[in-house]
Amino acid sequence: MAKQSSSGGSNRRNVTRSKDGNWAVHRPGATRASSVHPTQAQAIERAREALVSTGGGELTVHGRDGRIRDSDTVAPGHDPNPPKDTK
Repeated sequence: MAKQSSSGGSNRRNVTRSKDGNWAVHRPGATRASSVHPTQAQAIERAREALVSTGGGELTVHGRDGRIRDSDTVAPGHDPNPPKDTK
């Protein structure tokens, strides 16, 4: 059974740029980052690892401007809107 947040929501991780210029991995609504990395690629990799180890879920990547740049369902999560094409 997949772990879920204490609020009962789905398992999600966000990758955002922090004020110091590093990239942070955190759950939506969290006050602290679960990990901080010098590059966005490293933060995305760590977020995927965290989602896989907790049963899959949604990954949302924000750009330098804070807007959503990309999102993905990490297996074995369930994608409610699967893409029609592949990356």
